[in-house]
Amino acid sequence: MNKIDLINALKNECKISKKEAATIVDLFFDKISMALAEGDRVEIRGLCSFFVKEYKSYQGRNPITGESVQVAPKRLPFFKSGKELRERVDY
Repeated sequence: MNKIDLINALKNECKISKKEAATIVDLFFDKISMALAEGDRVEIRGLCSFFVKEYKSYQGRNPITGESVQVAPKRLPFFKSGKELRERVDY
């Protein structure tokens, strides 16, 4: 399922226009993205949680040249499935 499929499912299930469904889906994803950008954890009970992991700078290696490079610190989003979702998938 992709974003368009989600919009169409919401449209059909709630009997709303496609434009309204797209607005709802965009708002949902924007709010999750904004919360993660601010460093907050997003938890949707029974489904999943999103959180940000912070990595310190470290010494890496260029695999092509073998040259040593300094890798900058970074923050990456992560997804962890909830218990109910895991049980549904692993029937």
